[in-house]
Amino acid sequence: MKLREFGRNIAHIDLTGGTWQMKPAPTEWVEKYIGARGLGVRYLLENGPEVDPLSPQNRLCFMNGPLTGSEASMSGRWACVTKSPLTHTVTDSHQGGWSAARARWAGFDGLVFDGRSEAPVYAFIEDGEISLRDASEVWGQGIHATVRFFQERYGAKNLSVNAIGPAGENCVRFAAQVNEDDRAFGRGGTGAVAGSKNLKAIVIRAKQRKSDVPDSDAWKTVRRQALDTIRDEANITSPKKGGLSVYGTNVLMNVTNTIGALGTRNSQLTAFGDKAELISGEYVEQNLLVGNPTCHACPVACKKEVEIKDGPWAGLKMESVEYEPAWSLGSNCDNANVASVAKIIDQCNDLGMDPIELGNAFSMWMEATERGWVPEGQGLAWGDELAMVALTEAIAVREGTGDALAEGPARAAEAIGHPEIAMAVKGQAVAAYDPRGLKGMGLGYATSNRGACHLRAYVAAAELGVVPIETDPLAWEGKGELVKTFQDLHAFSDSLDLCKFSAFAEGAEEYAAQYATAMGITFGPEEVMLTGERIYNLERYFNNQAGMGKGSDTLPARYTEEPSTEAGSKGHVSELADMLKEYYAVREWEEGVVPQAKLQALGIV
Repeated sequence: MKLREFGRNIAHIDLTGGTWQMKPAPTEWVEKYIGARGLGVRYLLENGPEVDPLSPQNRLCFMNGPLTGSEASMSGRWACVTKSPLTHTVTDSHQGGWSAARARWAGFDGLVFDGRSEAPVYAFIEDGEISLRDASEVWGQGIHATVRFFQERYGAKNLSVNAIGPAGENCVRFAAQVNEDDRAFGRGGTGAVAGSKNLKAIVIRAKQRKSDVPDSDAWKTVRRQALDTIRDEANITSPKKGGLSVYGTNVLMNVTNTIGALGTRNSQLTAFGDKAELISGEYVEQNLLVGNPTCHACPVACKKEVEIKDGPWAGLKMESVEYEPAWSLGSNCDNANVASVAKIIDQCNDLGMDPIELGNAFSMWMEATERGWVPEGQGLAWGDELAMVALTEAIAVREGTGDALAEGPARAAEAIGHPEIAMAVKGQAVAAYDPRGLKGMGLGYATSNRGACHLRAYVAAAELGVVPIETDPLAWEGKGELVKTFQDLHAFSDSLDLCKFSAFAEGAEEYAAQYATAMGITFGPEEVMLTGERIYNLERYFNNQAGMGKGSDTLPARYTEEPSTEAGSKGHVSELADMLKEYYAVREWEEGVVPQAKLQALGIV
């Protein structure tokens, strides 16, 4: 597997005609946009920003990065890039496990799907070949049953299955795609796009291949340096010692609760009190944990397999009670029963839905119920876990109230005449960080190119002290430049494609060294940041072309007008307008629009 030849093997699959051909990516694209997220967005721009996301004209890209499947630590990820049916913006979502590595080992740097199949199909990939095969036997099945079906047909060894469930088939706007390890392309509705194309699954069979690099000794050195940084006991990534490794992402629950940055009851409150402990990573580790699975080339093992010991879901083994869904289905819905949280996450893994968006749909509907704004007989009470489990199924198949919520919380709130109670930006719901307690995260939500997102600029790492950057979480000054820096760095790492958590230990120097050595080129930290800036501007240019103009970088008024009443952030609101002025100045944007001069300076046009 010659890493320096990345980009030569991009498969273009015509679902309408049932054919495919291999085409190399233009060299200029690879040089400017690297791979994965960046390269995928460039393919999307070529297709046209104005397409209907659920039409055959939309493009669905699965893109590896130049380091995917290599020996580099945390390199087991790929990006799914498309135009989102939830936001009508560009979206990219990243999936861990082994499917990305196996796609690379099978001989593919990327898969670009166009058109729509007349009947349900899956793509079978092996040894540099792709065949589109009948998926009628698994259409209508959940993802877990679909995975078992293909494992029985092709054998489980060296096999990855990335599939949609009923939610994707029914074009739920926040439908996800999930693989055999319950790793998901979670956000943005990529599963709905796959469903609209009648693409049930991508099945990959491949044995591991070693990397071929220009200088193997140098490659070992830079990989060891990066790994030593990840293993450093001062970092949260330290295997079996750092908080991320021991407790998983849910190590943050008690932290954000303490500082008044844990949205509760649809963000009417900013803390969950003593109940936060009951859904925390510490509680899960002490009471439910049964395993610590990991992804390709990852020493951290942040995923946590749990087993429910008692109650209506006793015996359920699932993976994983992550921080974001534990928040969205927990404190956000006034639900302190971690067993029900695990159950609903497992439903999402099987039905193929984003649990962050789902939890926000629930909390919006709960508030609407409390205020008397929902039709009679369709209400949902705070913390009603059994009703939440039932409604999850209904959303996936678009039955009853589920049909309204399948449109996502923003559209559902607008449909009942109260868009103000949807905690969403550009149509996508927020994540587990209240902008009144973490000011930079609020700016990150507002300026994210894929709708509200914690991963475009994970400034919480600085605001919570996870990385050694000193910043006051309650101060808004300086957050414009900080958010831009994180956005640009993450845009580059997402294009390599390395796990986002690598940034808890690594930075531009480690990324540059590994990329330069793998490709046999000269490439430094400054070029990392410039390339990330180019990718972020490319995405914004796509959104501008798609109709998202000035004034689109907003937050729900609850965050900017209703002060926090909880300890840690009491009295605070998000000073978004002030932060946007800073941000647009350092970005050189005109109220959210990339000017022609900036596009030219970055070599985008």
